Amino acid sequence: MPWDEVEAWIRKAVDREVRAGAPGLEGLEARVVRRLAHPPRPRSLVVRLREALVVRSPRLVYAFGVGLLLLVAGFAGGRLSALLPRRPAPAGPNTFTIAAPGAKEVVLVGDFSAWQPISLFDHDGDGVWSVTVALPPGRYEYAFVVDGRWVGQDPLAAEYVRTFGEYVSVRYIGGEGQ
Repeated sequence: MPWDEVEAWIRKAVDREVRAGAPGLEGLEARVVRRLAHPPRPRSLVVRLREALVVRSPRLVYAFGVGLLLLVAGFAGGRLSALLPRRPAPAGPNTFTIAAPGAKEVVLVGDFSAWQPISLFDHDGDGVWSVTVALPPGRYEYAFVVDGRWVGQDPLAAEYVRTFGEYVSVRYIGGEGQ
């Protein structure tokens, strides 16, 4: 289709749309002024709820009732369970290990010890240092310090994060990531 025909086609389509909408524009100004002079009063919440509940389908009313009942039961169950005493999950043994042959001192630091050092031991002198720490389920950040050098990337860690410019390892106990 040549460009001059496209332009004529567009003009005809716009003209049809304008003519089709013209009857709706008659008296528009008077309707707007009337509406502005007497704005409708907002319906109360009770009226809106009554209108929403008056439906033609009993299935919809039944479904709404069952849904409301389940919502109330879930809320009540949650509130009651909050009142029951909870026992904290028991702490279990967790072994932290690092290979550091020739090291003189290896310590473990982490958020579970307020970043205070916990000494690791190489009992058989093979260069593998380890310590067992009792920890309840949760997410823990930690690192090793080998002869004063920070080692934040434990190969056995679930992931690493960068904190204050240094890497630390992350271990998940009794939850996701295991």
